[in-house]
Amino acid sequence: MQNCDVCVIGGGPAGYAAAMRALDFGKRVILIEKDRLGGAAIYNGALSSKTLWELSRDVRRLRVTERGYTVFDYKLDFAQIVKVANKAVQERHEQLAKQVNELAEHICCDRFRFIHGFGRLVSAHEIEVTTPKGKEIITAEYVVLATGSVPRKLPNVTIDEKSIVTSDGVGNWTKFPESMVILGAGVIGCEFASIFSNFGMTDVRLIDKADHILPFEDKDISEMITENFVASGIQIHRNASLEKMEIDEKGWVNYTLKFKDGRVETYNVEKALISIGRVTAVNGLGVREIGINITDSGNFIVDSDGRTNIPNIFAVGDLTADICLVNVGELEGRHVVETMYNSQANKHLSYENISTIMFLMPESSGVGANEQMLMQKGIPYRVATFSYNYINRAIAMRSLKGLYKIIVSDDDDMRLLGMRIIGEQSSSAIQAAALLIHMGKGIAELAELIHPHPSIVEGAQECVRMLLGSSIIKPQVFPADLRCVRVANGVATEINHFLQHSK
Repeated sequence: MQNCDVCVIGGGPAGYAAAMRALDFGKRVILIEKDRLGGAAIYNGALSSKTLWELSRDVRRLRVTERGYTVFDYKLDFAQIVKVANKAVQERHEQLAKQVNELAEHICCDRFRFIHGFGRLVSAHEIEVTTPKGKEIITAEYVVLATGSVPRKLPNVTIDEKSIVTSDGVGNWTKFPESMVILGAGVIGCEFASIFSNFGMTDVRLIDKADHILPFEDKDISEMITENFVASGIQIHRNASLEKMEIDEKGWVNYTLKFKDGRVETYNVEKALISIGRVTAVNGLGVREIGINITDSGNFIVDSDGRTNIPNIFAVGDLTADICLVNVGELEGRHVVETMYNSQANKHLSYENISTIMFLMPESSGVGANEQMLMQKGIPYRVATFSYNYINRAIAMRSLKGLYKIIVSDDDDMRLLGMRIIGEQSSSAIQAAALLIHMGKGIAELAELIHPHPSIVEGAQECVRMLLGSSIIKPQVFPADLRCVRVANGVATEINHFLQHSK
């Protein structure tokens, strides 16, 4: 039996971050991972899919013809492209593994151990670890559960990870499919639709049970992404539910849809991707047996510091019902350790300024609240939108499909409540907004920043100036592309600073 201060089960982004933070406090730490360090953050997930997206975007630029040049001859080999993505994954894995080995064998050999095995709780302070060498019991003062999630599956659809796949199986394909259907119009489904459409080798279809994709986003954001999808040849089956999906004798996929208007139609494609979310990986973890409270869907019930109903056991990352993102998982992993050792001075986790990015056509980034969130809560606000058409860098890049949206409180302080950006390099302008939201500050500070010219982030400055009544480009002149309104009780009223001054 081996004792430690902190035992972390799961070596994905949340667990890895927790283990490293515990070492910062000089604690004895054991990190357990049953598969590969990095988890879904790099394998079959964030890093691998985003590498594919970056490569697909390069190809998309070769395919366009409105930039004054035409590329007539190039060759795409899906197996080689996957090989490049796998190389990126391997590079990141080697970095993580090297650090773990150096810490365990040299730098912190007296207080850090990495175990490649399966950890199972047998009590609040005891973990049974199974490895090829056998079993052992570890005792820990604190336990961090960070076992992540796996793709959700449908009970009536056979997933062979060849013809019908989850995100885990896309890398098994050896060539571009002639056609594919994606079930699920959330972030992951839309990202894979973007990837395969960008390469231009596949007829891509997307099944959406609602009347618009990405239903958690505001209508203008969703509509712009939809327009880009349709212009790229993606067929969207709107208001459709899957009745049946099966592999035929040729290895292709038949799928039957029932639409809200009563139509029932059957289609045939070479491949299908099931992208309907993820479920927590808790099988065999022992959490129910020792009495940890979890929901029927498998999410852990935790307080604002990630603590379960058993005080010394914390859950982080995809195990909780919060946002399932790498940066959030790392934040939670670090925070729970800081909570254990009282370094946060009673400061609880806040998700109000979490920055996100969706790798679509083009990329879409956000932080804070959107309009539909505020409307649901009955909170009045002011909002300005500014089109990429008026940003010099976007004009130079010939990438005009995009917009800035900034939402502020409906008062003189105009505290920043949220920002959404669609377009090239959208994530470059998010961090300043995230900081202001965290600090509860108004937008005047953003207006005073002097950005490099030409740059995409200049759009943020001009969007803020619209709200302040000091914009260089006036929304009254370009009402189709620029918007500046006050919204209360669901009613939008144009903010006309010229009219205010004339009074």
